[in-house]
Amino acid sequence: MALWRLLVGYHGGWIRQKLGLPLKQAQTCAAPHEQPRRPARSCYSGTRWWLGVSEGRCGSLAPQLLGKLSRGGGASWRPWDACRDGGVASVWQPLKQAGARGGASRCGPGSGAAHPLSPASLGCGVERPLLISVSRRTVYRNMNEADGLRQRRPARPQVLTEDNASQAGKESSTYSNRVFRVTFMTLAVSLIIPLFGALIFLDCPIDPQPISFKEPPLLTGALEPNVKLRQAEKLFENQLVGPESIANIGDVLFTGTADGKILKIENGKISTLARLGHGPCGTREDEPTCGRPLGIRIGPNNTLFVVDAYYGLFEINPISGAVRPLVSSKIPIEGKNLSFVNDLTMTRDGRKIYFTDSSSKWQRKDYSLLIMEASDDGRLLEYDTVTKEVKVLMEGLRFPNGVQLSPAEDFVLVAETTMARIRRYYVSGLMKGGEDLFVENMPGFPDNIRLSSSGGYWVAMSAVRANPGFSMMDFLSEKPWIKRIILKLLSQETVIKFVPKYSLVIELSNTGSYRRSFHDPNGWWQHI
Repeated sequence: MALWRLLVGYHGGWIRQKLGLPLKQAQTCAAPHEQPRRPARSCYSGTRWWLGVSEGRCGSLAPQLLGKLSRGGGASWRPWDACRDGGVASVWQPLKQAGARGGASRCGPGSGAAHPLSPASLGCGVERPLLISVSRRTVYRNMNEADGLRQRRPARPQVLTEDNASQAGKESSTYSNRVFRVTFMTLAVSLIIPLFGALIFLDCPIDPQPISFKEPPLLTGALEPNVKLRQAEKLFENQLVGPESIANIGDVLFTGTADGKILKIENGKISTLARLGHGPCGTREDEPTCGRPLGIRIGPNNTLFVVDAYYGLFEINPISGAVRPLVSSKIPIEGKNLSFVNDLTMTRDGRKIYFTDSSSKWQRKDYSLLIMEASDDGRLLEYDTVTKEVKVLMEGLRFPNGVQLSPAEDFVLVAETTMARIRRYYVSGLMKGGEDLFVENMPGFPDNIRLSSSGGYWVAMSAVRANPGFSMMDFLSEKPWIKRIILKLLSQETVIKFVPKYSLVIELSNTGSYRRSFHDPNGWWQHI
């Protein structure tokens, strides 16, 4: 017959494990005088569980069962009298030994192998009674019954076996993982879609070219890191705006600054000697009109020779400040514009002036784009002060920057910034017109070059290639597609912020070997 019943038997450690499962609290039992509408099932009333027990099968398990199911105090077990085959006695005795308080009642209606042990109230409105079947090793948890015990046929139970109990835990974990994955994918898609849209529809301002570097030299020996640059004294702090190159006549200093001025510093006082452009000044976009004096040298008769990134080559009287244009950037040289005039060097007699044009495409205000693109449109040029002619000595350079004529005036050194090397061009002697590498694979990207008092050359690094360490430019050199993505998404100002703050000046011998170096790992001195 279709009865809801709880079968409990002795089955070793397994039933103990099963009794350790959490039991859902049921509703309170009906009053004792009420007749049961159905055979007994488990019912929790207050602090007690009322159980239906199969005859003769409790055995020595009853004390453990009672201890498991009682809530704090003792559990009251009311067996029914005169139940068939002595089933009550066989079950009641071990329960009594375990501390249950006995009581008399009558047997419930019907007969069968299952004899209920319960109070007279068997018609309790149990929501989810627990049924345990030892022989089948299953645990049944009834579904909610809409009409309580009046319902003839119980809702179909859910079966939990030993295997699928662990499976249920796995399913719960799987569900949590699924929720996490869905949430993560939603966030990822919400970011990726706009990103791909930007990559597809935004223009890239550059056409980057792949280049390759050797592994940077180890910073050991003459390149050993130190803090010598921190020992330098700061002069005229916050009074000069980006001085680039410095020249002197005796104790008088001359320099060009970012606000387009040629300044004269004498007896500790700063004055404006000349101005090559005109206002407004102050922003990157103002540079083409404001002007940006860069390289500056002292020529014969103590005259100044200055190159402006936007205006060209000039001669300036150091006393009166009178300006005389020599080479205008508005006039193309051999079919190409002078877009970024950078530095100059000259012979002692002042006849020849050698200067660099860093790019025929990019202006100084876009120098970060020039570096990222790695374009090879830079040139070394020669100006003859007598014939007024300009000719190209070297071309195909990647960001030619500082230049320096050798003490014997037989060659010119050119810092090729993007390639982290210094090129040499012979201007006299048997090698005239030839070129080679003076220093390659430098520990940084060279900027200006000047003679040292010991017969070598000082080289300032615009950025370093630390080894050990990480160099962003080395990493990106052979990945032009990454450069495109960066320049589509980030401004030049943002890109520049990724340049490591590390200052470095190196002294080279007259053969190009490293003599010594001055470091500031924290970048206290920047943009040397």
